Amino acid sequence: MPLTVEDRLAIADLINRHGHLTDSGDLDALHELFVPDVIYDVTDLGGQVLTGLAAVREAALALGEANPVAHHVTNIVLTEAADGRVHAQSKGLGVKSDGTTGSVTYQDTVVRGDDGWRIAHRTVRARRVPLTP
Repeated sequence: MPLTVEDRLAIADLINRHGHLTDSGDLDALHELFVPDVIYDVTDLGGQVLTGLAAVREAALALGEANPVAHHVTNIVLTEAADGRVHAQSKGLGVKSDGTTGSVTYQDTVVRGDDGWRIAHRTVRARRVPLTP
């Protein structure tokens, strides 16, 4: 079934809420963004592949002051998959407490469940070199 305008808005809101929840430290609300067994791959940032909400929460807490003070998401592009999943690609900007910034690309697989749309898989790719895929 094709994505409706309402689906597209709900998925964009889902992706946008990530920054608000993490920046406010509301890590107990990660279930509003991700499925319980989410796969969250931050290997490109020097981390690891995290499995499950508890692992994502623990990794954020372990970073402590090294976490960005602000996450900004933009350029959300949604592509429907034949199995009902949605592939979402977006750009992220992170601002550190010292004012330095970094850019990433989020590659998400989004699924619809009983509680609405949730991210089932997220890969975070650092943007370090211009004009590269």
